[in-house]
Amino acid sequence: MREQLVQLILERLDRDADAIQADFHSDKGIKTHFTAIDDFFPDDIARKIFEAFPRFEKMRLLDSFREKKYTSKDFDEFDPLMKDATFAFQDERVVKRVAELTGIEDPHGDPHLYAGGLSAMAKGHFLNPHLDNSHDGERKHYRVLNLLYYITPDWKVENGGNLELWDEDVKNPIEIPSLFNRLVLMGTNDKSFHSVNEVKTEGARCCVSNYYFSPHSPNGYETFHVTYFQARPEQTVRRIVTKLDSGLRTAVRRFVKDGFSKKDIYEEKERK
Repeated sequence: MREQLVQLILERLDRDADAIQADFHSDKGIKTHFTAIDDFFPDDIARKIFEAFPRFEKMRLLDSFREKKYTSKDFDEFDPLMKDATFAFQDERVVKRVAELTGIEDPHGDPHLYAGGLSAMAKGHFLNPHLDNSHDGERKHYRVLNLLYYITPDWKVENGGNLELWDEDVKNPIEIPSLFNRLVLMGTNDKSFHSVNEVKTEGARCCVSNYYFSPHSPNGYETFHVTYFQARPEQTVRRIVTKLDSGLRTAVRRFVKDGFSKKDIYEEKERK
């Protein structure tokens, strides 16, 4: 199935290549380059991916003042389609074509899915404004592109759970609805604050996430930070707390390269 998905991805990118490239590079008033590609896979394929998505009880709940969502990368425990749908975006041919459209230099996928994988957000879940971690797990390459594929059928804007891209002062967000069968390509740098607003309805906003890395800094200079959280503009006290928290965690990681927590990465299990 993975090869079929790879071919479908390449065909879809080629179909609207000029429009995708132009929209990604267009000036939208923020430092983050992005584009949304709708009807990404054939409808029946997209629905099969959603139907294969794991149940909440099979996922890990992240619950803090920074975020609340389910995540997982235990692909060997799920329907094989989920693994194929994720890693198809990391096929070398796909990475190369995406690089041609976005202009990103020398990107590569991440077989360990450092911060990638599957996510689901139920009613009341959210992800506060933040910068993604600047590097991969080994701190050798920069994170340069997020590929977010949304798969919940009939998801509506008013349901919440939508991607928000902020200016560098974390004000005036651009909202990108997490519509069914939509792929968002989003460049990352040290100004690309983004969030997911609160889910307002029952059900789940499901997403397949991939990230590309590169030896070249997207900022044009060297920098380093862990996932750096802020808060929404109206959350004045939380904004102070999250800034202190993010600064402290970044400082610790400068001196303790691997951090103190267990690495959340994907490692394929050996088959007997």
